[in-house]
Amino acid sequence: MQDPFVNRKKPLPRLTYREIDAWLEAHIHQGLVAVGKFYSGIRRFFLRFRLRGVPRTLNELASEATTLGLVGLVFVLTLALPAFEETRGNWKAQDDYSVTFLDTAGNIIGRRGILLDDAVPLDEIPDHLIKAALATEDRRFFSHFGIDIMGTARAMMENMRAGGVVQGGSSISQQLAKNLFLSNERTLQRKINEAFLALWLEVNFTKREILKLYLDRAYMGGGAFGVGAAAQYYFGKSVKDVTMAEAAMMAGLFKAPTNYAPHVNLPRSRARANEVLTNLVQAGFYTEGQVIAARQNPATPVDRSEEGFGNFYLDWAFEEIKRIAPGPEQVLNVTVSYNARLQKLATETITNSLRENGAAKHVQQAAVVTMENDGRVLAIVGGRDYGESQFNRATDALRQPGSAFKPFVYVTAMMNGYRPDTIIADRPIRMGNWQPQNYNRRYAGNISLTTALVRSINTVPVRLANSITRKAIVDTARAMGLTTDLPESSPMPLGVAEVRVIDMASAYATMANGGLLATPYTVLKIEGTSGAVLYERDAEATPKRVLPEQAVEDMNSMLHQVTTKGTARRAQIENVNAAGKTGTTQAYRDAWFVGYTGNFTTAVWYGNDDYTPTNRLTGGNLPAMTWQQIMAQAHKGQPTLPMPGVDMPVAEALIAKARILGKSDETGTIAGLIEIDDAARLSPATALALQRIHLLLGGNGIQLQVGLDETDPASETDVPSDNATLTTQIAPGQAG
Repeated sequence: MQDPFVNRKKPLPRLTYREIDAWLEAHIHQGLVAVGKFYSGIRRFFLRFRLRGVPRTLNELASEATTLGLVGLVFVLTLALPAFEETRGNWKAQDDYSVTFLDTAGNIIGRRGILLDDAVPLDEIPDHLIKAALATEDRRFFSHFGIDIMGTARAMMENMRAGGVVQGGSSISQQLAKNLFLSNERTLQRKINEAFLALWLEVNFTKREILKLYLDRAYMGGGAFGVGAAAQYYFGKSVKDVTMAEAAMMAGLFKAPTNYAPHVNLPRSRARANEVLTNLVQAGFYTEGQVIAARQNPATPVDRSEEGFGNFYLDWAFEEIKRIAPGPEQVLNVTVSYNARLQKLATETITNSLRENGAAKHVQQAAVVTMENDGRVLAIVGGRDYGESQFNRATDALRQPGSAFKPFVYVTAMMNGYRPDTIIADRPIRMGNWQPQNYNRRYAGNISLTTALVRSINTVPVRLANSITRKAIVDTARAMGLTTDLPESSPMPLGVAEVRVIDMASAYATMANGGLLATPYTVLKIEGTSGAVLYERDAEATPKRVLPEQAVEDMNSMLHQVTTKGTARRAQIENVNAAGKTGTTQAYRDAWFVGYTGNFTTAVWYGNDDYTPTNRLTGGNLPAMTWQQIMAQAHKGQPTLPMPGVDMPVAEALIAKARILGKSDETGTIAGLIEIDDAARLSPATALALQRIHLLLGGNGIQLQVGLDETDPASETDVPSDNATLTTQIAPGQAG
């Protein structure tokens, strides 16, 4: 009997490896034969279309070109993707500020940011202005697809012939794309993005819409964007009323608004306008007879010469507004600490100084910052000519200060136990391979710190730095207001690190005001278009103390002697105590004088942008003379404030005491007694000052008699010649 659990199926045959190999080989062979037959059939079919000779060559070239073109297109599209991101959202909205600057009296002193007026429809813009823009910028605007191939080719040929860039090949659509979405950087990627965005504009807008956007958004100089704002800024009228001559001048601004702006260089602007009139004739838009009147009567813009003095100042103030302006509002009225009189004075002083001495001293540029001693900036000159260069050397340039850096070393020493009369050796000193030398290559032996600073000895600050450490000096300089990198190198005490002019002014102001931080500022109040106050500087805020009072008094005493017996004697101001330090760098590349009084601090720098040496120009020369001219005028009509640590001249001290102790009621009566010791010793000049005080106080008070020598030259210039004895009364009385 069979077991029911036994499998009754026949077992599968067992294959050998040889049989498996044979089976695979046969089937693979059959598959390959089938593929070969299919390929042969396809090949026989396409042989009917075989090209030979020239057609074959052209076909292969077209094929390669298509392949390379597709690869290039993918590559270019990849580069253009970031630009297309700019078209998302509300790209027509303006995201920059439009700022009107006012002085403390409420007078408009200038504008920055967006000055935009796009309210005039294209149909109401004068035909001669539109044609002037087309003739100058894009004559085939209405016939090309966004990129003017012929215009680009022509510009390339002209540039090759001239050996430089003399013509631009960008169409109006390309220029608009750049204005709306891109920067002015000259790179291949920017040009690719510009081309694609121009095509995007052509697809999404009509030609008239593109032209209107271009006329409304092109920068026209002076902070004005668009022909509407430019017409108001340059000619004080609506764009609907501009003449052909004015239209030609405006159309000439599209290429280079800074260079051709009429308020910057009127002759250059008129010459450019004449070129635009020629373009109108060459383009066939007008005949020579139709433009002859505009040639003979060129446009005359609104006089903005006074605004030109403050361009560097307003550029810096605009950057400050961008940092502190609160909220989303973009149109602002801003009150700043600008002083028109000092700004004009500083600008003209620099201009005249460079005109008279620039060639002889081989110096081309200068910069000035004047501020009150709390950091309130009154005037900035960033170069000799804003029209030629808008780079602000007062706020942005980095230059070595030379010996003007030494006060940071000395004030750190005063904070670490040294005194002005501390004796220190002026002897050769070597640090590795570096050995500092004095200006005259001689050594004075044991001298006081005051003498070392007054004579600008080099070895002494190096010895001090070795004693108090360079890190301590850097910390002090930063606390006082220097913001640039200050490497702790061996020659650092001699001013080899680069600094900014405005930082040097604010740092010295900390010594002028008694040791309080004097961060530069100008914005006093920001208002919106509705008049709402968005920001107001807190006048009651307590400034931070960064220097001890005793160290400040010591430094002021020492730096005052620099102006009376040291390297800055040219900086002396009659009846006003001044303190400061000159600076001259290696090879005479930079010349500085930074100084202050009880009222103001001013930093002056002379040098060349390309760092070429001057003709032995030192800080005690043009910088000190420029400082003296500016500061002497700044103090006219101003009561002189005391400087900590420096005794004021008697007459000036009386003025200060009268202001400090004087107390007026509603009747104007001054309460408080002013006493004068040793009145008989007063000089004739001081006696004259006392006479002025006497008149100020109304003519009542203590009687003083000062004998004058009629043969004294001072009496001939300072006092009436028929006054042998001057009687003055100084005491409580009616205010004049």
